[in-house]
Amino acid sequence: MKAPAGTREVQGDGGLTMRQLLLVLLRRIRRGRPHVLGPGLYLLCLTLAVVGCASHSLVPAAQSAAIRDRERSLASHSDAIQAAVRESGSMGALAFLDAKDGHLVVLPGDSPADAWERYTASPENRTSPVSVPVVVTFVYRTDVPKAPETVTRSGLQQQQALRTSVAAELQRLEERLGLVQRDLASTRQDTDKVLADSRALAEDLAAVRKFMLQTAQLGWLNHESTLENAGSIRKMAASSHELAASSARLEETLRQLSESLARQLKELAARLDAIQGKVQNIK
Repeated sequence: MKAPAGTREVQGDGGLTMRQLLLVLLRRIRRGRPHVLGPGLYLLCLTLAVVGCASHSLVPAAQSAAIRDRERSLASHSDAIQAAVRESGSMGALAFLDAKDGHLVVLPGDSPADAWERYTASPENRTSPVSVPVVVTFVYRTDVPKAPETVTRSGLQQQQALRTSVAAELQRLEERLGLVQRDLASTRQDTDKVLADSRALAEDLAAVRKFMLQTAQLGWLNHESTLENAGSIRKMAASSHELAASSARLEETLRQLSESLARQLKELAARLDAIQGKVQNIK
């Protein structure tokens, strides 16, 4: 068979090299060939990439053949895969053939991890689980400009375990945060109560201070009154002393007057007796 224009024949298995196949595909896409623009385009690209990797000397021939068979099988179901993706409204889906009976399994999701998480959380995983192969493919919608991704079952399981562990840790952190928030709320209530008690105590202290100030003012007034009373008492004592001295002087004066009056009366009586004697003598 003659090779397409712009390519060359190769020896070996009678096929084209990986680079030549990609060049042919790109040329046909540029020319608008309809048979390469369908929904199986990304699966075909993935098939070519996997076949190219499988042709490496490190990949055993049996494994390379198994990979090619799996990708060819998925490419034949591209229409069903894209229909399931469009119906789910997701970005893409994990697509693989059941390892037991070979039927097509499509697990929608926005990413490989999201699709696997949805599947593990679905009731179907418990009622009728599927047999997932070691390697699966995540196919994007035709309007998403991304090539299919090949992921391993163990990688998805590890990511699921990591997400579960992170979710559990987040749950514990949320519980601790809730406990801290409750403690803070309780502490805030205690603080509000302490502040209210402090305000009440401050009001009581202000009332006591006012009372003490009034008491001090009354004490000062009492002291002033006592001083005034003491001054008045001293004045009264001085006045009493002066009055006593005046009384003594008055008493002495009255005594002297009485004595003088008695002498004068005695002298007057003597004179009257003398006059009476003279009158009798004259008769």
